[in-house]
Amino acid sequence: MAIAPELFFVDPDAATTLQHQLRQQIVDAILDRRFLAGERMPSSRLLAKHLGVSRLTVATAYADLLSQGYLTSRDRSGYFVADAVAAQPAMSAADQPDSRADWSRLIGQRFRNPRRRHQNPDWRNYRFPFTYGQADPQLFDRSAWRQCSLQALGQRDFDVLTADFYEADDPELVLYITRHILPRRGISARPEEVLLTMGAQNALWLAAQVLLNQRRTAVIENPCYPGLREIVEQTRCHVLPIDVDAQGLPADALRSGVDVVFTTASHQCPTNTTMTLARRKLLLERARTEGFAIVEDDYEFEVSFTNSPSPALKSLDQHDSVIYVGSFSKSLFPGLRLGYLVGPPEFLAEARALRALVLRHPPGHLQRTTAYFLSLGHYDRQVEHLRRVYAERRNVMDQAIRKHGLTIAGAESGAGGSSYWMRAPDGVNTITLAQDLLAQDVVIEPGPDFFVTPMDSSHHYRLAYSSIASDRIEEGIARIARAISSAQNSGGSTD
Repeated sequence: MAIAPELFFVDPDAATTLQHQLRQQIVDAILDRRFLAGERMPSSRLLAKHLGVSRLTVATAYADLLSQGYLTSRDRSGYFVADAVAAQPAMSAADQPDSRADWSRLIGQRFRNPRRRHQNPDWRNYRFPFTYGQADPQLFDRSAWRQCSLQALGQRDFDVLTADFYEADDPELVLYITRHILPRRGISARPEEVLLTMGAQNALWLAAQVLLNQRRTAVIENPCYPGLREIVEQTRCHVLPIDVDAQGLPADALRSGVDVVFTTASHQCPTNTTMTLARRKLLLERARTEGFAIVEDDYEFEVSFTNSPSPALKSLDQHDSVIYVGSFSKSLFPGLRLGYLVGPPEFLAEARALRALVLRHPPGHLQRTTAYFLSLGHYDRQVEHLRRVYAERRNVMDQAIRKHGLTIAGAESGAGGSSYWMRAPDGVNTITLAQDLLAQDVVIEPGPDFFVTPMDSSHHYRLAYSSIASDRIEEGIARIARAISSAQNSGGSTD
């Protein structure tokens, strides 16, 4: 990679010579690793023109650095950063100059959560990654996506690619969602009742920001999706966690004075339980009579192993109490970061205005590519392929879990999805277990992140099969079982 001339500057009024300033800048950049070994320096002609100095000044500085070992030269190719230059050690906080700004005081709000998240960004480097929310690239039709992307780059769609839609979305994608995606969940919505988002988490954030403040109370499921808990806590509202059971969120456990209820009714995260129809009706009735809103995250509804998955809460709602959150992250790929909100016009108007302040709208090319992928039938084929593969993997995992004596804590069969909610024996801390398993090439997700009070859940963990091939599942489960047995015998993973 070539180093740009624009990275250099000299001060004609400085006490030191122009040549010395240039040499010092290059040395500092190399030692600080801002210029990396093998990178090409600007030609002496280009750099001299940019700095407004003589070419001899630059050439002499380069020659000095060549003799000192900071640069190397190649015949007819110019000067390059040398390979053998040692970088400076990073300065500790004590070495920082006293004049540095006090950012601990300047930061007005803090968003980092002190609770440690146990997601492993290097999961691909392990042979047995039971990692939730990650896609197996072998299952995605890359050729079809490439064709749709090229089609979206064509002259016909150039305005979509280049225009700023302000608060609007791609009408073709919104139309497909309203006419094909939502009806499969029994939901009828007009285009003006749909807002595209950068994934489900962005949709949940928009909903929380519009609906909550410090004087309001939000109900969340316990355990629940960690990202939602953090989003709700950031609004500084009153948070009321409700424990879920085998029938999902118990609507009769809600106290009065609630403003918003967040739920994963059809496929509870992370236990995979499904809220019964009776509880759904009771929750909707309480929302009607008590005046609170419901935010329904209907994740993974596409990955169903039955012909008739449970109806969405939104489909049963007769009083516009439910805000529906959908996403393409699980059915296409998580890096797509494209989701949608469905809700009443009053809510959508505020959510749309808030989205415009933050990111205007998702990229036009991304929206149009997705619209083509859906409308040309690739999406339906993709979902059907995922169902077949996930059903096979689930069957293999179910047999392996029973064979090796592991304990399922959540729904055992369920209507679909891509994970199991598990429980380790008493005395086995799954945070420590997860660390121990990394040495055996196994990635699991410990359970404490999902609970409001982490130590109440140190025995739970989640195993997903979206990112691991069928022929590796049984051996991975066997390694987990051996690690649990070893932890029990040695006490090495105890609380």
